[in-house]
Amino acid sequence: MQIATGAFDVKTLAEPLCGVAAQTALGRMSIDKVYRGAMEGTSQGEMLFAMGAVKGSGGYVAMERVTGTVDGRSGSFALQHSGTMASGTQTLSIIVVPDSGTKELVGLTGSMNISTVDGVHRYEFQYTLVPEVNEFV
Repeated sequence: MQIATGAFDVKTLAEPLCGVAAQTALGRMSIDKVYRGAMEGTSQGEMLFAMGAVKGSGGYVAMERVTGTVDGRSGSFALQHSGTMASGTQTLSIIVVPDSGTKELVGLTGSMNISTVDGVHRYEFQYTLVPEVNEFV
């Protein structure tokens, strides 16, 4: 297992809600990220969320397609997010969708932790990449 760390910028765009969703604390947004550090690239994703009645409580699920490089190998892969917050205490799971890697990232597995400190978004990506196959062996 290897670890890649760095920072990312994120832009979100909330989508207008109608019907029941507009009457409740449900929402949806598009996500665009730029990753810097040991993992370089961009991603696009979609998030669904629900806010709780208590401040600092809610939950979200999201899917994100990352395109770039990991460990100097290029391709893309999908991340699946599931997060909850209970009165400000966060539980978060972000995993690589099985068999979602393309090109040089085929076989990528792993999980990611994210944090925000002083307004800077940071990631720690624990991953495994299958060894490159040398076709001339």
